[in-house]
Amino acid sequence: MTIRNRAGQGPVPHNRHAFTLVELLVVIAIIGTLVGLLLPAVQSARESARRSSCTNNLRQFGLAMFNYETARRSFPPTDLPGGFSIQARLLPYMEETTLGNMLDFTVTATGTTYNVQRPSAQFADAFATPIPVMLCPSDPAPAVTTVTVVAGGDFKVAGLNYMVSYGSGKGTNYDQRWETDGIVYEGSKIRFAQVIDGASKTVFMSEAVRSTGNDVAPGTGKTPSFPYQKTCNGSTGVNSAKQSTPGYPATASPWTNGAGAIQDPDLSTIWPAMASPTWRGANTNTLRGRGSSWGTTGAANTLTNGYTTPNSSIPDVIVHATGFFGPRSYHSGGANVLFGDGAVKLLADSIEAGLHRDLHSRNGGEQVSGNY
Repeated sequence: MTIRNRAGQGPVPHNRHAFTLVELLVVIAIIGTLVGLLLPAVQSARESARRSSCTNNLRQFGLAMFNYETARRSFPPTDLPGGFSIQARLLPYMEETTLGNMLDFTVTATGTTYNVQRPSAQFADAFATPIPVMLCPSDPAPAVTTVTVVAGGDFKVAGLNYMVSYGSGKGTNYDQRWETDGIVYEGSKIRFAQVIDGASKTVFMSEAVRSTGNDVAPGTGKTPSFPYQKTCNGSTGVNSAKQSTPGYPATASPWTNGAGAIQDPDLSTIWPAMASPTWRGANTNTLRGRGSSWGTTGAANTLTNGYTTPNSSIPDVIVHATGFFGPRSYHSGGANVLFGDGAVKLLADSIEAGLHRDLHSRNGGEQVSGNY
């Protein structure tokens, strides 16, 4: 049967509707533009969530520090080389009792000498367990690192982004073998009453960027990619022996501070002058990578000071068992720090260096004011 129109003048035509090529290209262009506009907003929202999680992690550390001080009548000290980290001692105070019970603080945490450290066999499983509250979600480094050693076989360790401050780094306060102006040092028993600069004006902890990869030696004055997932080994030209007074004496260029201990070094000129230094990652030989293990003591692994400003172009410089550090993060514009009153703030990359060091001192009597 043929369908005709009402006038009986033939079949009704079938109109076909379709996009022309020009219309299709316009639609694709509009979709591409919308995706281009929305993608940065989505990424920004995700980073905002990660930064909020990082802030909450530091708050959890703050509560654990305060509860420890209440229970033990002082903040936990740093251990001698081979001992446990402060973060490990805080586990029972941050709802990680089961993992904390796997540790025995009456024995050493690591075996062998400092240069070839590895977790003691009885703690190997614990140290290889990642703990979410110890990791900044914005840091792309692996949560667990496999360390390749010369002898004894490979081992695994879980990382850490949140470092406890042992002071400003000014003068000889970088030498945690002696009393410093921070809240911790070797054998310390600092209480809240000794934070005389005021808890709201004293940094207790700050975040750092975890080390990754093998050790490298890119050459004099050359660096790995920013924000430096490796630390600059500045030990050459520095005497590591403990002296009768605080500080590490310089023995060779570029560590030239005259007679006596190194004090207030100009790192902006010192590290570029080092003769092809090794930049330490987390995979090579021993537990010396920045934040490579939450369980073991040591400035590289678990401690910090405020000598350099957040995300500084000056790298973290390791000097034997200590170093000159600063907060580092993948957050835009700064890095999170925990103050003694429990507040967590993003310290701006642009903060003045002197102010930043003053904020890491608990007893310097500095007049700290304004926004920071």
